[in-house]
Amino acid sequence: MHAKTLKPVRFLRTLGSLTAASLLLAGSLTGAEAEKLRLGNEGVYPPFSIVDSDGKLTGMEPELAREVCKRMKADCEIVAMDFKALIPSMLQGKFDMIATQIAPTPERKDKVLFLTPIVYNPATFIAPKSSDYTYTKEGMAGKKLRIALQRGASMVKYIQDRFGDEFTYVYYDNPDQMKLDLLAGRLDLVFDSKINWTLELIAKPEGKDYKLTGGDHWLGDPAIPEAERGYSWIVPKKSEELAKRVNATLAEIIADCTYTKIRKKWVPVPTITAEGACVDKVN
Repeated sequence: MHAKTLKPVRFLRTLGSLTAASLLLAGSLTGAEAEKLRLGNEGVYPPFSIVDSDGKLTGMEPELAREVCKRMKADCEIVAMDFKALIPSMLQGKFDMIATQIAPTPERKDKVLFLTPIVYNPATFIAPKSSDYTYTKEGMAGKKLRIALQRGASMVKYIQDRFGDEFTYVYYDNPDQMKLDLLAGRLDLVFDSKINWTLELIAKPEGKDYKLTGGDHWLGDPAIPEAERGYSWIVPKKSEELAKRVNATLAEIIADCTYTKIRKKWVPVPTITAEGACVDKVN
């Protein structure tokens, strides 16, 4: 009688142990699943982001983002979208992070969290070599020059605040469209990022008749000390924990010179002072 009574009990205990073990295993598998993150990127901002002929998103920033995701053991999807739509889309919950360089203006700092700066890329004017403009409101008075600006970019407010209605403003979705119209004579000048235009126009044969002019312009918060200036990726205000992990990963990537290895594939000059000794170490 005792044996018959004990058998079901032992079975229930064994079943209970198996169930507990299964739950633990399921829990560990769930915990091991990669974190899923959705990142937004401009896609048409060479050499920092490019959609190649095969439709693959590449360039310095997507490659850097993939390295960050790999080290964080995160499963990341990077989606290309017009720049003007990136921040609104993230604020609507469509992205966990924007992996495109963003200028930390006071207005943006009120809405999002800025991560470690990943590039210092001041804005400048691009104009024909034959031009001789004075880049002040008084110097541009009455000229009504046609200037190209990118929709949604910090350049728009910066220029409008300083020049008012002295320019004829022409807005574009990406720099490729600006370049085509500049070369075709449909524009008098462009105001955009210095590194991009140096590599994509000035350093090429088609740019022989153009120059960078009017000095370097910092588009971010003027209260940020010069030594700390740079453009960054961003996350929603609520994502403080994600910001900490991404910042820690970026610091590691910069310190072990991986950042410099990636950067040198796309940009021939240092883009952040934190590269330091890596500049000479990495071939």
